[in-house]
Amino acid sequence: MKHTHNFSKTYDGLIGFGFNRKTDEHTICYYLQKISDDTLMQNLLKKMSDQDLQVLFDVLTRLLRTYLSEEEYHRLFLKDDSAQG
Repeated sequence: MKHTHNFSKTYDGLIGFGFNRKTDEHTICYYLQKISDDTLMQNLLKKMSDQDLQVLFDVLTRLLRTYLSEEEYHRLFLKDDSAQG
């Protein structure tokens, strides 16, 4: 299984935060998919401070550790099809 970014390509709803939980979830998904664009990342990463890189890494790592089991981490994040639960 490969990584996909279909949500940001097809979503035509409200993008904003604080309106309701569903819109917040859609906005976060949209932002994360858009920001992970290779061209944007190449440009943005060069401009980020070492501290900002560390903060972003720490937040993402904490979220993965908090909300994914070991099996989910391998299957969903790493896309390791050989991971067994």
